[in-house]
Amino acid sequence: MKEQERPLILVTNDDGITAPGIRKLIEIMNTLGDVVVVAPDSPQSGMGHAVTINSTLYCSPLTIDDGMQIEYSCSGTPADCVKLAVNEILNRKPDLCVSGINHGSNSSINVIYSGTMSAAVEAGIEGIPAIGFSLLDYNWEADFSQAEAHIKRIVQTVLEEGLPSDVVLNVNIPKLKKEKIKGIKVCRQAKAYWKEEFDKRTNPQGRNYYWLTGKFVNEDKGHDTDEWALANDYISVVPVQFDLTAHHAIQRLNTWNLND
Repeated sequence: MKEQERPLILVTNDDGITAPGIRKLIEIMNTLGDVVVVAPDSPQSGMGHAVTINSTLYCSPLTIDDGMQIEYSCSGTPADCVKLAVNEILNRKPDLCVSGINHGSNSSINVIYSGTMSAAVEAGIEGIPAIGFSLLDYNWEADFSQAEAHIKRIVQTVLEEGLPSDVVLNVNIPKLKKEKIKGIKVCRQAKAYWKEEFDKRTNPQGRNYYWLTGKFVNEDKGHDTDEWALANDYISVVPVQFDLTAHHAIQRLNTWNLND
């Protein structure tokens, strides 16, 4: 990053444009570049990479605080926000897209469901270096102060070094009280899953309805995973690719008799 130039940084999230997490991220990014915010007008958690195709999209400028950023509130999903920013709002491709800071974990298998990370992935598809940030605290009044310097360092490094082609970063930050964050570890995604259950209930009209519940199960005992890093007070950084091809399986599948 050249000292005389301020990079253009696109900021988005999935908790909504008024969420404390994105307000903190905007504050940090304002110290590093020229910031444009395009974020959902309401919470979009768990939306994954959904895009709006069957209803109207709205995107309107607004002012929330006296920061230096330019902001737009979007009626769509996090992926919609990035698409609109790149194709309709910005006059050039941003130097970086940051998504978050999410209220809650997006480590391990959670990356699949995450609207936060899907916004980062959408930016990556557009050829924009991108990072998703999440704090392991669902509380709306979560304390982001311990993570601030680390977030700034990660962003500065990506602006200076760039990212490998077709790769975005999934950054998760442990929730700590008295302890301090020990550092940052580059990790792999832990092999873990949700053991899901549905709480079945009946409404006064006699119709059944369900609440999704479940338990997070981590089967991975490796010390090189995001779950291990977070459990041991480190920030985890996982490089994520959006080419979902299982390259290791191609040779085996080619042994199948698929053509007569």
